[in-house]
Amino acid sequence: MIDNGASVVITHHIKKGKENEYEQWLIEISEICKSSTGFVDWQIIRPIHDLTYVYTVIIRFNTIANLKSWMESPARKELIQKASLLFAKDDNYIIRSGLDFLFNACNEQPKVPVRWKQYLVTWSAIYPLSLLIPLVILPILRSFNLPQHRYLDAFFISGAIVLLMVYVIMPYYTKLIKAWLYK
Repeated sequence: MIDNGASVVITHHIKKGKENEYEQWLIEISEICKSSTGFVDWQIIRPIHDLTYVYTVIIRFNTIANLKSWMESPARKELIQKASLLFAKDDNYIIRSGLDFLFNACNEQPKVPVRWKQYLVTWSAIYPLSLLIPLVILPILRSFNLPQHRYLDAFFISGAIVLLMVYVIMPYYTKLIKAWLYK
């Protein structure tokens, strides 16, 4: 069996006025996490200032075993305890292998469709986005007088595609085709 890596999606509801302390804590925990065996990457989705107080942290490891090792490590437990006074709700997370987290709504019990269906659904969602998003993003980049640069353009285009996939397309798309997807 091929190991497609593993992701954990962590949500922290931060008490109002505790955001700066939480940001400092994020720096501390990220340094330790990033030095853990199998670490791949770390992304933070910050709340909207004075509107929401939920931070979402997505961490990827090369294997689910390495991810679980980090999540259950004494170092992480100690840091979570240290930050507990900043949380409005408990530390909450969901572990998924590969891209499985794209196929479940937040409130659903974990059900993972077969890999070939995941492939077809993901491809069928990304393909039109890969055609349309450059038509929107590139004129915006040029309007800011950013010079044409292959890697910079690809950075913004891929970021927009992933953002749309995770937050807009996949939650609704998977609901739309749920009967076929989980059959």
